[in-house]
Amino acid sequence: MTEATEVGSTSGPGRTAGSDVAFLTDFAALSAFGVTDRGGVHRETATDADAAQRAWFGRWLADRGFAVAYDRVGNQFGLLERTPGAPWVLVGSHLDSQPFAGRFDGAYGVLAAAHAADRLARRRGTGANLAVVNWLNEEGSRFEPSMMGSAVFAGGLDREAALDTRDGAGVRLGDRLAELGQLGDDDVLTLDDVAGYAEIHIEQGRELEDAGRTVGLVEATWAARKYDLTVTGEQSHTGSTVMADRRDALLGASELVVLARELTERLSTADSPLHTSVSRLTVAPNSPVTVAREVRMNLDLRSPDEDLLERADTLLHERIPAISEHARVEVGVSGSHAWGVRPFPAAGVALARRCAEDLGLSHRTMLTIAGHDSVNLNAHVPTIMLFVPSEQGISHNERESTADDDVCAGVDLLTAVLDRLAAGDPVR
Repeated sequence: MTEATEVGSTSGPGRTAGSDVAFLTDFAALSAFGVTDRGGVHRETATDADAAQRAWFGRWLADRGFAVAYDRVGNQFGLLERTPGAPWVLVGSHLDSQPFAGRFDGAYGVLAAAHAADRLARRRGTGANLAVVNWLNEEGSRFEPSMMGSAVFAGGLDREAALDTRDGAGVRLGDRLAELGQLGDDDVLTLDDVAGYAEIHIEQGRELEDAGRTVGLVEATWAARKYDLTVTGEQSHTGSTVMADRRDALLGASELVVLARELTERLSTADSPLHTSVSRLTVAPNSPVTVAREVRMNLDLRSPDEDLLERADTLLHERIPAISEHARVEVGVSGSHAWGVRPFPAAGVALARRCAEDLGLSHRTMLTIAGHDSVNLNAHVPTIMLFVPSEQGISHNERESTADDDVCAGVDLLTAVLDRLAAGDPVR
Protein backbone atom coordinates (compact mmCIF):
# COMPACT_ATOMS: atom_id res chain seq x y z
CA MET A 1 0.00 0.00 0.00
CA THR A 2 1.35 3.43 -0.94
CA GLU A 3 1.96 5.80 1.95
CA ALA A 4 0.07 9.11 1.77
CA THR A 5 2.29 12.17 1.64
CA GLU A 6 1.45 15.74 2.56
CA VAL A 7 2.90 19.18 2.20
CA GLY A 8 2.01 22.84 2.20
CA SER A 9 0.03 25.39 4.14
CA THR A 10 -3.68 25.04 4.80
CA SER A 11 -4.75 27.91 2.53
CA GLY A 12 -3.44 30.00 -0.28
CA PRO A 13 -4.05 32.82 -2.74
CA GLY A 14 -5.33 32.55 -6.28
CA ARG A 15 -9.04 33.24 -6.08
CA THR A 16 -11.08 36.38 -6.52
CA ALA A 17 -14.16 37.16 -4.49
CA GLY A 18 -16.16 37.45 -7.71
CA SER A 19 -15.21 34.01 -8.99
CA ASP A 20 -15.99 32.46 -5.61
CA VAL A 21 -19.40 34.08 -5.46
CA ALA A 22 -20.19 33.06 -9.03
CA PHE A 23 -19.36 29.43 -8.37
CA LEU A 24 -21.22 29.24 -5.06
CA THR A 25 -24.28 30.95 -6.58
CA ASP A 26 -24.35 28.50 -9.47
CA PHE A 27 -23.85 25.57 -7.12
CA ALA A 28 -26.81 26.69 -5.02
CA ALA A 29 -28.94 26.86 -8.18
CA LEU A 30 -27.83 23.38 -9.26
CA SER A 31 -28.52 22.00 -5.78
CA ALA A 32 -32.17 23.07 -6.02
CA PHE A 33 -32.93 20.31 -8.53
CA GLY A 34 -34.34 17.32 -6.66
CA VAL A 35 -33.77 19.00 -3.29
CA THR A 36 -34.97 17.00 -0.29
CA ASP A 37 -36.51 18.15 2.97
CA ARG A 38 -33.19 17.57 4.73
CA GLY A 39 -31.14 19.61 2.26
CA GLY A 40 -29.82 16.79 0.12
CA VAL A 41 -30.81 15.82 -3.41
CA HIS A 42 -32.74 12.95 -4.96
CA ARG A 43 -32.12 12.83 -8.70
CA GLU A 44 -31.39 9.39 -10.01
CA THR A 45 -30.54 8.97 -13.68
CA ALA A 46 -33.25 10.04 -16.14
CA THR A 47 -35.72 11.08 -13.45
CA ASP A 48 -37.52 14.38 -13.92
CA ALA A 49 -35.11 16.07 -11.50
CA ASP A 50 -32.08 14.74 -13.39
CA ALA A 51 -33.55 15.79 -16.73
CA ALA A 52 -34.27 19.29 -15.41
CA GLN A 53 -30.77 19.80 -14.04
CA ARG A 54 -29.23 18.59 -17.30
CA ALA A 55 -31.37 21.10 -19.19
CA TRP A 56 -30.30 23.86 -16.79
CA PHE A 57 -26.66 22.90 -17.19
CA GLY A 58 -27.00 22.87 -20.97
CA ARG A 59 -28.36 26.43 -20.88
CA TRP A 60 -25.51 27.47 -18.56
CA LEU A 61 -22.97 26.16 -21.04
CA ALA A 62 -24.70 27.63 -24.10
CA ASP A 63 -24.93 31.05 -22.48
CA ARG A 64 -21.14 31.03 -22.17
CA GLY A 65 -20.40 30.01 -25.72
CA PHE A 66 -20.16 26.23 -25.41
CA ALA A 67 -21.73 24.03 -28.05
CA VAL A 68 -23.95 21.56 -26.18
CA ALA A 69 -24.53 18.01 -27.40
CA TYR A 70 -25.53 14.55 -26.17
CA ASP A 71 -23.77 11.49 -27.50
CA ARG A 72 -25.36 8.16 -28.44
CA VAL A 73 -25.51 6.92 -24.84
CA GLY A 74 -26.67 10.21 -23.30
CA ASN A 75 -23.40 11.70 -22.06
CA GLN A 76 -23.76 15.49 -22.06
CA PHE A 77 -20.93 17.61 -23.51
CA GLY A 78 -20.13 21.30 -23.59
CA LEU A 79 -17.62 21.93 -26.38
CA LEU A 80 -15.36 24.95 -26.68
CA GLU A 81 -13.34 24.74 -29.89
CA ARG A 82 -10.47 27.20 -29.47
CA THR A 83 -8.15 25.84 -32.16
CA PRO A 84 -9.73 23.92 -35.06
CA GLY A 85 -8.03 20.57 -35.53
CA ALA A 86 -6.34 20.65 -32.13
CA PRO A 87 -6.91 17.80 -29.64
CA TRP A 88 -9.54 18.02 -26.91
CA VAL A 89 -8.91 18.14 -23.19
CA LEU A 90 -11.87 16.64 -21.37
CA VAL A 91 -12.95 17.60 -17.84
CA GLY A 92 -16.03 16.66 -15.83
CA SER A 93 -17.86 14.25 -13.56
CA HIS A 94 -21.56 13.35 -13.11
CA LEU A 95 -24.79 15.08 -12.07
CA ASP A 96 -26.94 12.07 -11.16
CA SER A 97 -27.25 11.11 -7.51
CA GLN A 98 -28.04 8.23 -5.23
CA PRO A 99 -31.52 8.25 -3.63
CA PHE A 100 -31.76 10.92 -0.90
CA ALA A 101 -28.08 11.73 -1.21
CA GLY A 102 -25.81 14.74 -0.81
CA ARG A 103 -25.43 17.80 -3.01
CA PHE A 104 -21.71 17.47 -3.70
CA ASP A 105 -21.09 13.95 -4.99
CA GLY A 106 -20.46 14.31 -8.72
CA ALA A 107 -22.31 17.59 -9.18
CA TYR A 108 -19.48 19.59 -7.64
CA GLY A 109 -17.03 18.13 -10.15
CA VAL A 110 -19.24 18.90 -13.15
CA LEU A 111 -19.80 22.52 -12.17
CA ALA A 112 -16.14 22.96 -11.18
CA ALA A 113 -15.18 21.65 -14.62
CA ALA A 114 -17.51 24.11 -16.33
CA HIS A 115 -16.21 27.07 -14.34
CA ALA A 116 -12.60 26.05 -14.93
CA ALA A 117 -13.12 25.77 -18.70
CA ASP A 118 -15.00 29.08 -18.78
CA ARG A 119 -12.19 30.83 -16.88
CA LEU A 120 -9.63 29.56 -19.40
CA ALA A 121 -11.81 30.63 -22.31
CA ARG A 122 -11.80 34.15 -20.93
CA ARG A 123 -8.02 34.20 -20.45
CA ARG A 124 -6.90 33.22 -23.93
CA GLY A 125 -8.21 31.72 -27.13
CA THR A 126 -5.48 29.33 -28.22
CA GLY A 127 -4.33 25.90 -27.15
CA ALA A 128 -6.16 22.60 -26.96
CA ASN A 129 -9.91 22.54 -27.34
CA LEU A 130 -11.91 22.15 -24.13
CA ALA A 131 -14.81 19.78 -23.48
CA VAL A 132 -16.85 19.64 -20.29
CA VAL A 133 -18.69 16.36 -19.73
CA ASN A 134 -21.55 15.23 -17.52
CA TRP A 135 -21.26 11.45 -17.63
CA LEU A 136 -24.48 9.46 -17.73
CA ASN A 137 -25.48 7.26 -14.78
CA GLU A 138 -22.31 7.21 -12.72
CA GLU A 139 -24.22 6.15 -9.61
CA GLY A 140 -25.96 3.08 -11.04
CA SER A 141 -28.76 3.26 -8.48
CA ARG A 142 -31.68 3.23 -10.94
CA PHE A 143 -30.00 1.60 -13.93
CA GLU A 144 -27.09 -0.83 -13.51
CA PRO A 145 -24.12 -0.89 -13.80
CA SER A 146 -22.59 2.23 -12.30
CA MET A 147 -20.17 4.47 -14.23
CA MET A 148 -22.20 3.54 -17.31
CA GLY A 149 -21.67 6.52 -19.60
CA SER A 150 -17.91 6.68 -19.14
CA ALA A 151 -17.67 2.89 -19.53
CA VAL A 152 -19.39 3.06 -22.91
CA PHE A 153 -17.20 6.01 -23.95
CA ALA A 154 -14.07 4.08 -22.94
CA GLY A 155 -15.16 0.91 -24.72
CA GLY A 156 -15.71 -1.15 -21.60
CA LEU A 157 -19.49 -1.52 -22.00
CA ASP A 158 -21.59 -2.09 -25.12
CA ARG A 159 -23.72 0.93 -25.92
CA GLU A 160 -26.81 -1.02 -26.90
CA ALA A 161 -26.57 -3.15 -23.78
CA ALA A 162 -26.45 0.02 -21.70
CA LEU A 163 -29.45 1.55 -23.45
CA ASP A 164 -31.41 -1.72 -23.07
CA THR A 165 -31.01 -1.60 -19.28
CA ARG A 166 -34.30 -1.37 -17.39
CA ASP A 167 -35.05 -0.03 -13.95
CA GLY A 168 -37.12 -1.80 -11.31
CA ALA A 169 -40.35 -0.57 -12.91
CA GLY A 170 -39.36 -1.88 -16.35
CA VAL A 171 -38.47 1.52 -17.85
CA ARG A 172 -35.87 1.14 -20.60
CA LEU A 173 -33.03 3.66 -20.31
CA GLY A 174 -32.73 4.34 -24.04
CA ASP A 175 -36.47 4.98 -24.35
CA ARG A 176 -36.46 7.35 -21.40
CA LEU A 177 -33.48 9.35 -22.71
CA ALA A 178 -35.13 9.63 -26.14
CA GLU A 179 -38.35 10.80 -24.50
CA LEU A 180 -36.40 13.51 -22.69
CA GLY A 181 -34.57 14.59 -25.85
CA GLN A 182 -31.25 13.77 -24.17
CA LEU A 183 -30.01 11.01 -26.48
CA GLY A 184 -27.88 12.05 -29.44
CA ASP A 185 -27.29 10.53 -32.86
CA ASP A 186 -23.51 11.03 -32.95
CA ASP A 187 -20.49 10.15 -30.82
CA VAL A 188 -19.65 13.86 -30.24
CA LEU A 189 -16.11 12.86 -29.14
CA THR A 190 -14.18 9.59 -29.18
CA LEU A 191 -11.17 8.43 -27.21
CA ASP A 192 -8.96 9.25 -30.19
CA ASP A 193 -10.03 12.90 -29.92
CA VAL A 194 -9.03 13.24 -26.25
CA ALA A 195 -5.53 14.31 -25.23
CA GLY A 196 -6.23 14.20 -21.50
CA TYR A 197 -8.92 14.04 -18.84
CA ALA A 198 -9.24 15.69 -15.42
CA GLU A 199 -11.82 15.20 -12.69
CA ILE A 200 -12.31 16.70 -9.26
CA HIS A 201 -14.54 15.12 -6.63
CA ILE A 202 -15.28 15.24 -2.93
CA GLU A 203 -13.17 12.67 -1.12
CA GLN A 204 -16.11 10.76 0.42
CA GLY A 205 -13.83 9.88 3.31
CA ARG A 206 -12.09 11.85 6.05
CA GLU A 207 -8.39 11.44 5.31
CA LEU A 208 -7.99 15.03 4.10
CA GLU A 209 -10.01 16.47 6.96
CA ASP A 210 -8.08 14.44 9.54
CA ALA A 211 -4.78 15.59 8.05
CA GLY A 212 -5.85 19.24 7.69
CA ARG A 213 -5.12 19.27 3.96
CA THR A 214 -7.02 21.27 1.35
CA VAL A 215 -6.70 19.02 -1.72
CA GLY A 216 -5.93 15.41 -2.50
CA LEU A 217 -3.82 14.24 -5.44
CA VAL A 218 -5.03 10.76 -6.33
CA GLU A 219 -2.28 8.35 -7.34
CA ALA A 220 -4.27 5.09 -7.58
CA THR A 221 -7.60 3.43 -6.92
CA TRP A 222 -8.30 0.51 -4.61
CA ALA A 223 -8.99 -2.89 -6.12
CA ALA A 224 -12.59 -4.13 -6.01
CA ARG A 225 -14.75 -7.17 -6.64
CA LYS A 226 -18.51 -6.86 -6.91
CA TYR A 227 -21.08 -9.62 -7.14
CA ASP A 228 -24.78 -10.03 -7.82
CA LEU A 229 -26.07 -12.84 -5.61
CA THR A 230 -29.41 -14.61 -5.89
CA VAL A 231 -30.60 -16.64 -2.90
CA THR A 232 -33.41 -19.04 -3.82
CA GLY A 233 -35.61 -20.74 -1.23
CA GLU A 234 -39.28 -21.71 -1.14
CA GLN A 235 -42.27 -19.52 -0.37
CA SER A 236 -44.32 -20.65 2.65
CA HIS A 237 -46.42 -19.43 5.58
CA THR A 238 -44.53 -17.53 8.29
CA GLY A 239 -46.70 -18.93 11.03
CA SER A 240 -47.78 -22.45 10.21
CA THR A 241 -44.80 -23.84 8.32
CA VAL A 242 -42.75 -26.15 10.53
CA MET A 243 -39.34 -24.59 11.16
CA ALA A 244 -37.47 -27.67 9.97
CA ASP A 245 -39.33 -27.51 6.66
CA ARG A 246 -38.54 -23.90 5.87
CA ARG A 247 -36.29 -22.81 3.02
CA ASP A 248 -36.04 -19.13 3.91
CA ALA A 249 -34.19 -17.11 1.27
CA LEU A 250 -33.99 -14.15 3.63
CA LEU A 251 -32.22 -16.27 6.25
CA GLY A 252 -29.58 -17.27 3.69
CA ALA A 253 -29.20 -13.66 2.57
CA SER A 254 -28.80 -12.53 6.18
CA GLU A 255 -26.00 -15.01 6.74
CA LEU A 256 -24.24 -13.63 3.65
CA VAL A 257 -24.54 -10.10 5.03
CA VAL A 258 -22.93 -11.22 8.28
CA LEU A 259 -20.25 -13.13 6.37
CA ALA A 260 -19.26 -9.98 4.48
CA ARG A 261 -18.65 -8.15 7.76
CA GLU A 262 -16.82 -11.13 9.25
CA LEU A 263 -14.38 -11.06 6.33
CA THR A 264 -13.42 -7.51 7.26
CA GLU A 265 -13.02 -8.37 10.94
CA ARG A 266 -10.92 -11.43 10.15
CA LEU A 267 -8.64 -10.10 7.39
CA SER A 268 -8.43 -6.33 7.62
CA THR A 269 -5.33 -4.67 9.11
CA ALA A 270 -4.26 -1.06 9.55
CA ASP A 271 -1.84 -1.37 6.64
CA SER A 272 -4.10 -3.52 4.45
CA PRO A 273 -7.74 -2.62 5.08
CA LEU A 274 -10.68 -4.51 3.62
CA HIS A 275 -14.03 -2.82 3.10
CA THR A 276 -17.07 -5.04 2.57
CA SER A 277 -20.77 -4.35 2.20
CA VAL A 278 -24.10 -5.63 1.00
CA SER A 279 -25.76 -2.60 -0.52
CA ARG A 280 -29.17 -3.72 -1.71
CA LEU A 281 -31.67 -6.48 -1.01
CA THR A 282 -34.67 -7.21 -3.23
CA VAL A 283 -36.97 -9.64 -1.44
CA ALA A 284 -39.77 -11.67 -3.07
CA PRO A 285 -42.64 -11.81 -2.43
CA ASN A 286 -41.89 -9.28 0.35
CA SER A 287 -45.17 -10.04 2.09
CA PRO A 288 -45.59 -9.80 5.90
CA VAL A 289 -46.96 -13.35 6.31
CA THR A 290 -44.81 -15.16 3.75
CA VAL A 291 -41.38 -16.71 4.04
CA ALA A 292 -39.22 -15.25 1.25
CA ARG A 293 -38.69 -17.41 -1.81
CA GLU A 294 -35.94 -15.25 -3.33
CA VAL A 295 -33.52 -12.50 -2.40
CA ARG A 296 -31.34 -10.62 -4.86
CA MET A 297 -28.42 -8.72 -3.40
CA ASN A 298 -25.20 -6.89 -4.24
CA LEU A 299 -21.99 -7.75 -2.38
CA ASP A 300 -18.90 -5.56 -2.57
CA LEU A 301 -15.26 -6.25 -1.56
CA ARG A 302 -12.58 -3.53 -1.77
CA SER A 303 -8.95 -3.24 -0.69
CA PRO A 304 -5.69 -1.54 -1.70
CA ASP A 305 -4.02 -4.95 -1.20
CA GLU A 306 -4.80 -7.26 -4.11
CA ASP A 307 -3.48 -10.35 -2.29
CA LEU A 308 -5.76 -9.66 0.67
CA LEU A 309 -8.68 -9.12 -1.70
CA GLU A 310 -7.97 -12.48 -3.31
CA ARG A 311 -8.02 -14.16 0.12
CA ALA A 312 -11.32 -12.48 0.96
CA ASP A 313 -12.79 -13.59 -2.34
CA THR A 314 -11.64 -17.17 -1.77
CA LEU A 315 -13.11 -17.27 1.75
CA LEU A 316 -16.39 -15.85 0.50
CA HIS A 317 -16.78 -18.62 -2.06
CA GLU A 318 -15.63 -21.28 0.40
CA ARG A 319 -18.31 -20.27 2.92
CA ILE A 320 -21.24 -20.06 0.50
CA PRO A 321 -21.92 -23.85 0.39
CA ALA A 322 -22.19 -24.00 4.19
CA ILE A 323 -24.68 -21.13 4.19
CA SER A 324 -26.69 -22.86 1.46
CA GLU A 325 -26.80 -26.05 3.48
CA HIS A 326 -27.70 -24.40 6.79
CA ALA A 327 -30.52 -22.25 5.38
CA ARG A 328 -31.60 -24.95 2.89
CA VAL A 329 -31.33 -22.49 -0.01
CA GLU A 330 -29.42 -22.14 -3.27
CA VAL A 331 -26.99 -19.27 -3.75
CA GLY A 332 -26.20 -18.17 -7.28
CA VAL A 333 -23.28 -15.85 -8.00
CA SER A 334 -23.33 -13.78 -11.18
CA GLY A 335 -22.47 -10.40 -12.57
CA SER A 336 -18.93 -10.41 -11.25
CA HIS A 337 -17.23 -7.07 -11.86
CA ALA A 338 -13.66 -6.58 -10.74
CA TRP A 339 -10.65 -4.35 -11.13
CA GLY A 340 -7.21 -4.25 -9.65
CA VAL A 341 -5.23 -1.43 -8.08
CA ARG A 342 -5.01 1.10 -10.89
CA PRO A 343 -2.35 3.80 -10.70
CA PHE A 344 -2.93 7.20 -12.23
CA PRO A 345 -0.03 8.58 -14.30
CA ALA A 346 2.81 9.70 -12.03
CA ALA A 347 3.46 12.67 -14.32
CA GLY A 348 -0.14 13.76 -13.87
CA VAL A 349 0.17 13.59 -10.08
CA ALA A 350 3.37 15.64 -10.33
CA LEU A 351 1.63 18.19 -12.56
CA ALA A 352 -1.21 18.53 -10.06
CA ARG A 353 1.30 18.88 -7.22
CA ARG A 354 3.06 21.76 -9.01
CA CYS A 355 -0.29 23.47 -9.53
CA ALA A 356 -1.25 23.07 -5.87
CA GLU A 357 2.08 24.43 -4.72
CA ASP A 358 1.84 27.40 -7.10
CA LEU A 359 -1.53 28.21 -5.51
CA GLY A 360 -0.23 27.69 -1.99
CA LEU A 361 -2.69 24.87 -1.33
CA SER A 362 -1.85 22.20 1.20
CA HIS A 363 -2.04 18.78 -0.43
CA ARG A 364 -1.80 15.07 0.18
CA THR A 365 -1.04 12.19 -2.17
CA MET A 366 -3.65 9.49 -1.62
CA LEU A 367 -5.71 6.63 -3.02
CA THR A 368 -9.37 6.63 -3.97
CA ILE A 369 -11.53 3.93 -2.44
CA ALA A 370 -14.65 4.79 -4.42
CA GLY A 371 -14.88 4.23 -8.14
CA HIS A 372 -15.17 7.28 -10.40
CA ASP A 373 -15.57 7.95 -14.10
CA SER A 374 -11.88 8.81 -14.10
CA VAL A 375 -11.14 5.13 -13.44
CA ASN A 376 -12.69 4.23 -16.80
CA LEU A 377 -10.82 6.99 -18.63
CA ASN A 378 -7.51 6.31 -16.90
CA ALA A 379 -6.87 3.11 -18.82
CA HIS A 380 -7.04 4.93 -22.16
CA VAL A 381 -6.06 8.61 -21.89
CA PRO A 382 -3.76 10.60 -19.56
CA THR A 383 -5.95 11.20 -16.51
CA ILE A 384 -5.67 13.36 -13.38
CA MET A 385 -7.94 12.84 -10.36
CA LEU A 386 -8.28 15.42 -7.58
CA PHE A 387 -10.11 15.51 -4.23
CA VAL A 388 -11.44 18.15 -1.87
CA PRO A 389 -12.36 17.26 1.74
CA SER A 390 -15.67 15.79 2.87
CA GLU A 391 -16.76 17.00 6.29
CA GLN A 392 -16.64 14.04 8.71
CA GLY A 393 -16.20 11.76 5.69
CA ILE A 394 -19.97 11.73 5.10
CA SER A 395 -21.18 10.84 1.60
CA HIS A 396 -24.20 9.27 -0.11
CA ASN A 397 -26.10 11.01 2.67
CA GLU A 398 -28.14 14.23 2.84
CA ARG A 399 -25.68 15.60 5.44
CA GLU A 400 -22.81 15.45 2.93
CA SER A 401 -20.94 18.77 3.00
CA THR A 402 -17.70 20.49 2.02
CA ALA A 403 -16.66 23.94 3.21
CA ASP A 404 -16.99 26.85 0.77
CA ASP A 405 -13.27 27.65 0.99
CA ASP A 406 -12.41 24.07 0.05
CA VAL A 407 -14.77 23.85 -2.90
CA CYS A 408 -13.49 27.17 -4.25
CA ALA A 409 -9.86 26.13 -3.77
CA GLY A 410 -10.66 22.98 -5.70
CA VAL A 411 -12.00 24.99 -8.63
CA ASP A 412 -8.78 27.00 -8.64
CA LEU A 413 -6.69 23.86 -8.67
CA LEU A 414 -8.74 22.26 -11.43
CA THR A 415 -8.43 25.45 -13.49
CA ALA A 416 -4.66 25.41 -13.13
CA VAL A 417 -4.47 21.71 -14.01
CA LEU A 418 -6.73 22.19 -17.02
CA ASP A 419 -4.64 25.14 -18.16
CA ARG A 420 -1.46 23.04 -18.15
CA LEU A 421 -3.15 20.12 -19.89
CA ALA A 422 -4.46 22.46 -22.57
CA ALA A 423 -0.95 23.89 -22.98
CA GLY A 424 0.37 20.39 -23.64
CA ASP A 425 2.18 19.68 -20.39
CA PRO A 426 3.05 15.96 -20.31
CA VAL A 427 0.96 13.66 -18.15
CA ARG A 428 2.59 10.38 -19.20
